[in-house]
Amino acid sequence: MDVPGAAAPRRTGGGEESTVLEWRYIAKGVRVVPEPVATPFLWTGACAGAFALVTVLDLLGALDRTGLALAALSLLAALLGVRGRFAAAPGTALLCWMLLNYFAAHPIGEISWAGHRDIEWMACLLSAALVGTTAGRVLHARAAYRRISPYSSPYDGTG
Repeated sequence: MDVPGAAAPRRTGGGEESTVLEWRYIAKGVRVVPEPVATPFLWTGACAGAFALVTVLDLLGALDRTGLALAALSLLAALLGVRGRFAAAPGTALLCWMLLNYFAAHPIGEISWAGHRDIEWMACLLSAALVGTTAGRVLHARAAYRRISPYSSPYDGTG
């Protein structure tokens, strides 16, 4: 019986047996596509990241231009979406919009609805989160697909 990593007895020239270790790679099997991060953790990251980002932009004096804050928060939403679920995207966009509206838009410190401007901001943040989630799922699936070669078994250590 051939057991990977087990000692195999061998006969030497003098009739005595010696043990030789034969090392073999024991595969763990096929690595699957990584599970997305749980939605509450993602939303916590969105809230903390958006708050930190808006604070840094405020300290730099860049909150006068809300377009810069919107672009930075859209990038944050896309980066968070890479490891998130599709169901987390609307909440991520909503949290980023709330912090953008509360701290970056005038009057500061008051959540307000400014009609088409806020609809455009929400659409931008939601699309960024969805694009990030789609890109993350596609990249993880492609990486998992490339790990499996058509000429190797997933358990022989070559995949």
